[in-house]
This record gives sequence, C-alpha cells and structure tokens, in this order.
Amino acid sequence: MDIKRVKDYIYWLYFQYLLITCSYVLEPWEQSMFHTITVTVFAMVVYTAYVFVPIHVRLAFEFFSQMFGGQPDSAV
Repeated sequence: MDIKRVKDYIYWLYFQYLLITCSYVLEPWEQSMFHTITVTVFAMVVYTAYVFVPIHVRLAFEFFSQMFGGQPDSAV
C-alpha cells in the first residue's frame, strides 16, 4: 500500500474526528486538553472491557449452561 495514501487517509480520519467532535473551533490549548481527556476516557473504557468483559462472559456461560441442563462442576 502506498505510504502517501495511508498518510492521507489518517489525515482524513483525524479531520473527521475534528468535525464530529467540533473541536476544530477550540483554541490550541483547549484542543490539547480535550484530546487528553478523550484519549484517557477511551483508554479506561478499553482497559475495563479487557479486564471485566471476559469474566462476565464466563459467568454468564456457566449460569446458562447450568440453567439449560448442564452438569455442575462438582458433579463431574
């Protein structure tokens, strides 16, 4: 893939981000604060999903497997 096309695509995505969040109207120091807060919140959401979603999926699977006739672990 051409490097220039990838670079243009990344710039286009960044421009779309600025348009969607309306952060292009902010002053530079406000933009940096806004981007910092946005990246921090996004990182916390990704970390929380990485840590807690697998646990909840496993617990839900165990619950529904016992509910629909699966044997409990102690009986196996």
